[in-house]
Amino acid sequence: MKKLIAALSFLLCLTMLIEGCTGGIGIAQPRERLRVATTTSLYDTGLWAVLEPRFEAKYGVELDIIYAGTGIAIEYGRRGDVDALVVHDKARELSFVADGYGTERTPFAYNYFVIVGPASDPAGIKGLSPENAFKKLAESKSYPFISRGDDSGTHSKEQAIWAAAGFSYADIQKSGDWYVDAGRGMGPTLVMAGEKQGYTLSDIGTFLAFKGQTGLSAIVETGSIMLNVYAVIPVNPEMISTVNSQQAQNLVEFLTSTEIQQLINDYGTKDYGTSLFTACAGNEPVS
Repeated sequence: MKKLIAALSFLLCLTMLIEGCTGGIGIAQPRERLRVATTTSLYDTGLWAVLEPRFEAKYGVELDIIYAGTGIAIEYGRRGDVDALVVHDKARELSFVADGYGTERTPFAYNYFVIVGPASDPAGIKGLSPENAFKKLAESKSYPFISRGDDSGTHSKEQAIWAAAGFSYADIQKSGDWYVDAGRGMGPTLVMAGEKQGYTLSDIGTFLAFKGQTGLSAIVETGSIMLNVYAVIPVNPEMISTVNSQQAQNLVEFLTSTEIQQLINDYGTKDYGTSLFTACAGNEPVS
C-alpha cells in the first residue's frame, strides 16, 4: 500500500511539472518581452518610469528598456538586439529606415535644446543665437564647455551647431582644455557642468529635471536649430527575423494614443511648472 501511495504521489508531481512546462498549473510561465533601446534623456526625465507600467499592463508584456545614446541605440537595432527604438536624431533615424532596418519612423513628442551655464553667464552669451553663442565660447576658450561626447542625439546636435557656427568639430575637440569630452549621459553631463561652472547643451526636459542638482540656468533658449523631436521606430522583421514585431507596433500605437499624448503634454507640469515635452503624433514640427 505504501509503495502504491508513493507511486501515485510521484505521478501527481510529474503531472504538475508537465502542466507547468506546457502552460498549465504548477510553474509560472515567463511573460512575453519587448526590448526597447531609448535615449538617456527620456530616462533622466523620468518619463519612461511613468510609461513602462502602463504599457506592460495594457499589453501583458515585460518591457526591457535599454538606455543609451542614440548612436548606440541605433546600433542595437541594426544588430537585432532590440525590437524597437525610441530616439531623437532625425537624420540617423531616416537612414536606419532607408537601410531597411526600421519599418517606419513615427514622431510622438518634441521639446527644445538649450545652452545652459552659470546664472551669472560669465561668457556673456545670453541673447545670442545658438550659433553665435558657440562661436563666442570657441573664440574665448576661457570658460568650460562640457560635451556629452557619447554619439547621442544631443552630441549630434552639438556638432551641427558647431558646423553652423563655422567650426570643424575635429578642430573644436583639440582646441584646448576648455572643451571637456564627458562621454556620459545627459544627467551626469549636467552635473559635471554644474561642478565646473561651465556651459553645456541639453534638452530642456533633462535640464529642468536636474536643475536643482546643478544650479545652472538656461542661457540660450531660442533658435530653429534647437528643435528636438523624439520618434519611435520598430525594427524590421524582414531584416531581423527574431524581433517581436507585434509588440513593437503596439508600442507605436501606445505612444501615439490620445491618452498617452495627453500624459506627455502634462508631464512635468506639477513639479516644474511647465511640461517637459509637447506631444506631436501626426504633426511633426519643422522648426
